[in-house]
Amino acid sequence: MEILSVLAAAFASYVVGSIWYMALAKPWMKAAEVETDESGRPANASNPLPYITAFICAVLVAGMMRHVFSLSGIDTIGAGLIAGLGVGLFMATPWIVTNYSFANRSRSLMLIDGGYATLGCTTMGAVLTLF
Repeated sequence: MEILSVLAAAFASYVVGSIWYMALAKPWMKAAEVETDESGRPANASNPLPYITAFICAVLVAGMMRHVFSLSGIDTIGAGLIAGLGVGLFMATPWIVTNYSFANRSRSLMLIDGGYATLGCTTMGAVLTLF
């Protein structure tokens, strides 16, 4: 059952990320300086590797969050939401901001990617408590 909760949490976060980045596609591509083709889509949009990598990373994050939740006794949806929010807002996002600051990336990119890290971890936290 544990692996199912991890996979469900990873999948839910992946879906939320898909919606997030579809809604913010143009500002994200501009902020991330993504090369586009003549149709305005990312030049590497047909390459499946980033999508596969993103899902594998989501599984790793969800697996570790599940482990921490188990050790901490987090087992209700409210506690999962708050813990996931905390992980995203106070752990994942600061790492993103640190890396982007040294890379001299835009504040917009920090907000978009940090926003997804926070929303994705919050989603994972909620889903992990459903199983």
